[in-house]
Amino acid sequence: MGVTGIWGRRMRCQGSEAKSWEWEGVERRIFAPRRAGFAPPQCPRRPTEGAPALAFSSRSRILRRNQPGSPAARRRDRKSRAAARALLARQVGQGAEEPKLCSRAWGRLQPHEDAQAGSESLEQPGPKSCGGLRALDRMRLGRRALCMLVLLLACASLGLLYASTRVAPGLQAPLALWTPLQGNPRPELPGLAPEPRYAHIPVRIKEQVVGLLSSNNCSCESSGGSLHFPFQRQVRAIDFTKAFDPEELRVASASREQEFQAFLSRSQSAADQLLIAAANSPLQYPLQGVEVQPLRSILVPGLSLQATSSQEVYQVNLTASLGTWDVAGEVTGVTLTGEGQPDLTLASPGLDQLNRQLQLITYSSRSYLANTADTVRFSTEGHEAAFTIRIRHPPSPRLYPPGPLPQGAQYNISALVTIATKTFLRYNRLRALIASIRRFYPTVTVVIADDSDKPERISGPHIEHYLMPFGKGWFAGRNLAVSQVTTKYVLWVDDDFVFTARTRLERLVDVLERTPLDLVGGAVREISGFSTTYRQLLSVERGAPGRGNCLRQRRGFHHELVGFPGCVVTDGVVNFFLARTDKVREVGFDPRLSRVAHLEFFLDGLGSLQVGSCSDVVVDHASKLKLPWTSRDAGAETYARYRYPGSLDETQVAKHRLLFFKHRLQCMTSE
Repeated sequence: MGVTGIWGRRMRCQGSEAKSWEWEGVERRIFAPRRAGFAPPQCPRRPTEGAPALAFSSRSRILRRNQPGSPAARRRDRKSRAAARALLARQVGQGAEEPKLCSRAWGRLQPHEDAQAGSESLEQPGPKSCGGLRALDRMRLGRRALCMLVLLLACASLGLLYASTRVAPGLQAPLALWTPLQGNPRPELPGLAPEPRYAHIPVRIKEQVVGLLSSNNCSCESSGGSLHFPFQRQVRAIDFTKAFDPEELRVASASREQEFQAFLSRSQSAADQLLIAAANSPLQYPLQGVEVQPLRSILVPGLSLQATSSQEVYQVNLTASLGTWDVAGEVTGVTLTGEGQPDLTLASPGLDQLNRQLQLITYSSRSYLANTADTVRFSTEGHEAAFTIRIRHPPSPRLYPPGPLPQGAQYNISALVTIATKTFLRYNRLRALIASIRRFYPTVTVVIADDSDKPERISGPHIEHYLMPFGKGWFAGRNLAVSQVTTKYVLWVDDDFVFTARTRLERLVDVLERTPLDLVGGAVREISGFSTTYRQLLSVERGAPGRGNCLRQRRGFHHELVGFPGCVVTDGVVNFFLARTDKVREVGFDPRLSRVAHLEFFLDGLGSLQVGSCSDVVVDHASKLKLPWTSRDAGAETYARYRYPGSLDETQVAKHRLLFFKHRLQCMTSE
């Protein structure tokens, strides 16, 4: 027989000499000897034949009466305690040994259908044995101990995580957070200052708009604390100046500024200068589009004088600095002064004759500068205008034959695309990559740059394997591989990628063929099923004079690519992209970045490399999980040591020094 208590506890009765209790699935056996005047609680009995059955008005009413804390339950508990005390007093008075009773009474039991008798009954209140309560207490204590253990483990894990993210004291920390400059964070912009004649006019400044303007006083600040949690966007600031000692920083800054001024003198021309046209000028002239090759001559279009009043003599002047003026023909009635010289004067009593002569003006470049501009002056009485003449060679095209189209295909992928990769020690992954490529593109050329210590032979149709000195470097290998590409496009992949049916190169080729983009990335799918495109936005803000600029790196894209669903325009993508071979060679990969580098390539191409990303072209990433029972791979350990240097590794410090000097950066922020 059995009864079920209101807390789901179960009691089984097995004879009169021993009772078996089962608390929450744990059975405890309690031996309670019978004594005179003391009877342990009995199990419910089946009603005798013909006895009136126990009737219940409703099951819900019974459950409410048996609910702990109800008035009926409290009254029964008081009666049970009183009966137990009276029984104990009688037993002690008769000289019997005091039984070990608990102060608590038996809990009220819910109706339970007996498996043997098949009837429902209720246990009557009575004194409760200590053994069952102690078993229950032990169970509760075990649960509390388990909860405390889980809590302690969680606290210990958080403590270890915090300790691992802290910078050890006394060590050089090139990843130190940037300390912003003290003082006014945003000085007044010179462009907002009024002209003297408008100084008396009040203006209400819109701070939300002014905040978008460049103040030429940038700084880098971090956010989110030192703990980095998954899926939480945090901004990390890196101070590149921490890679130098104070005296070394002063020397490096001075040398950097000297090189920067030399760069400006080489790269800037008059075409980069700001020109503002005066109001209501009678002079007509070309605003842009006038271009001449070095040491060549052109007709200058669009010159004219639109005088509003009659004059006895109409006169104009032309002045140049990098060339000379002349005329292709002489008009009767027009006086020319300074032909073949940097300064030319034209005068005539007739306005029409003067304008006809201006249509025959020529400009000749007199100094060989391959890419520059000459700012020329065009003036008349009381008015002057300036415009630029571009001096450069026309861009030389580099065209690639598309090859014959296979039947039913839009593009000949083998004639347009070469796959390039850089490998180091991971030949098993490299062979898996080649095998997956051959499943879908059996005739596409694969170029491999290898700087392993003990290179293995990789051969086969349409495979080019180039060896390098051991540990030459990541970007050096990229340069070698790209230098051997002879097709219009190059597809860059890591040596542990795996091609699948979703790795559709035709899609990437179509994007580059139909848009002005230079590079388009895909997505890399991890073994977890998560795919990443690693779309990054890069921008450079000007800093204070002599301090350098600030690099901003954040996740996202600029806008969607019209006509290509799933594709966007951005600045940086994942390490799986198709690019125009000539543009990749033009930007290049800095060989000084030997071990860890990726976004540095896109930083070098910022402003000249147009980048896109398509999330529907996916390549798989080989699993990096290592089972504990597998044997240790010495090659994998060597690879990890080269591939994943610590934050205090000398290569990280060298990279920060390089970014400080090469790109004139003082700091950067990244998400």
